[in-house]
Amino acid sequence: MRDLGAGFHYLLKGQRWVARHGKQYGFGLIPGLITLVLYVAALVALATWGENFVSWATPFADDWSSPWQGLFRGFLTVVLFALALLLSVLTFTAVTLLVGQPFYENLSEKVDRDVSPDGTAPESGLPLWRELWISARDSIRIVIRALLWAVLLFALGFIPFIGQTLIPVIGFFVTGFFLTEELTAVALQRRGVQLRARLTLLRSRKPLIWGFGTPLGLAFLVPFVAVFLMPGAVAGATLMARDLLGEETRDEHEEPDEEPVSGELGT
Repeated sequence: MRDLGAGFHYLLKGQRWVARHGKQYGFGLIPGLITLVLYVAALVALATWGENFVSWATPFADDWSSPWQGLFRGFLTVVLFALALLLSVLTFTAVTLLVGQPFYENLSEKVDRDVSPDGTAPESGLPLWRELWISARDSIRIVIRALLWAVLLFALGFIPFIGQTLIPVIGFFVTGFFLTEELTAVALQRRGVQLRARLTLLRSRKPLIWGFGTPLGLAFLVPFVAVFLMPGAVAGATLMARDLLGEETRDEHEEPDEEPVSGELGT
């Protein structure tokens, strides 16, 4: 339970950090806004033509009598849209981090320098194209894992009572874990920690990860909230990554109250 509360505390600390560093927060909003526009367009298209797609995909129901044809296809349309929403929650972070790799790398480094006792931040030393390739490759692997979990939980959702009570709760914890993996990857990848090692590290302290990622995943269900929470989530995940690796972190009360002069992107 202590780790569960600590994870949530890191989420709040990240939001407080960006609140004190306005320029970093402003730059961090840009990738989320771009991704949001793309996702909203995709969901609107699905809502508009989803029923037509379901009708095309179920020709065997063309001869069904009323009301069974309408009920069946209506149910499938709702399920399709629900899965799209779940997929949006699971992949929004990965896509936003990929779109905003330079922004979030810069933000994460600023957090490291701000809380490090010696004022330094680990650097990968890799060219940008290499970092983007590694990030995209690892994100695809995580999304595949998340999709497998989503399909399993969706199937279990048809079990009476359990499917309507326990399974949604498990789903939020699973979503929280994968969200946290994507967010901590910004800081851990810069330290040379590979995907398999990252997953092992996160699994070793699941309550901490759930305390951070589960409330974040719930917040992401609210339209537009994800965009405004992403910069703080990256900052909080960086602070938590330091904890996971046992790195010394300067006490919060010692952190400067003003934004450093070098707050510009890429400085």
